[in-house]
Amino acid sequence: MAVTTVADRLGITAFQESPPVELRPNYSREDVQAVIRAVYRQVLGNDYVMQSERLISAESLLQDGNITVREFVRQLAKSELYKEKFFYGNCQMRFIELNYKHLLGRAPYDEAEIAFHSDLYASQGYDADIDSFIDSEEYLSAFGENIVPYYRDFLTTGAGQRTVGFNRLFRLYRGYANSDRSQYGRNKARLTQEVALNTSLRISPPTGVPERSQGSAKLAGKPRTYLVEVSNRSALGNRPPTRRDRISYLVPYEQLSARLQQINRAGGKVLHISVAS
Repeated sequence: MAVTTVADRLGITAFQESPPVELRPNYSREDVQAVIRAVYRQVLGNDYVMQSERLISAESLLQDGNITVREFVRQLAKSELYKEKFFYGNCQMRFIELNYKHLLGRAPYDEAEIAFHSDLYASQGYDADIDSFIDSEEYLSAFGENIVPYYRDFLTTGAGQRTVGFNRLFRLYRGYANSDRSQYGRNKARLTQEVALNTSLRISPPTGVPERSQGSAKLAGKPRTYLVEVSNRSALGNRPPTRRDRISYLVPYEQLSARLQQINRAGGKVLHISVAS
């Protein structure tokens, strides 16, 4: 059931009118090729895939019934192709945003989700982080073994959804003909402010207007500097932080994502983020 009656104006008509793509039993060659195309489109953020870049071995395994759609998604997300498109050139916050969009079909809901994946990557590595999305109860409940992930928060399912997800997904989705590597803003995170402040900006429909001009209107008069309170986890051990263990930074909004990554790499833990001015 569509969550809105203005899907055409918001650019999500295709998701309203098309059912999820599923590889059903007794599938034909055409069926599996349609599934493969849908997986590439979803997991690679609608970016163009050359014939030489395709995962031919994984495609054959899926075609022959030796792996499920979920395992094909996993192999694509762990591939060098996916890393080159979304991992190497993006900041960590942006990469996490894209993983949520590509693999779970939604935007991050809160700072705890960002922190979880940031810590998991730092402690266990890339593959473990990707597995945590695809092996999650959320993924299995939404897509099972043979449904291609899709943008769930454009539809009303009621299953673990949060209202903030609808608005935030529009910050990541810029139109059916757009791709995640051609958007205005490129490798910059889109949700740093909203996640840090546990809020959501108004919906900005996909248009040909650069997101900066839209964003400047939305943020006019809004605070742009934040106070970030940090504890040094490596020095704390298992004891809780005291006031003397805390360090505070004044960080402009445009530097917030980079500073949070720097803090994480240095072994710090963000205790609180608040508006400073």
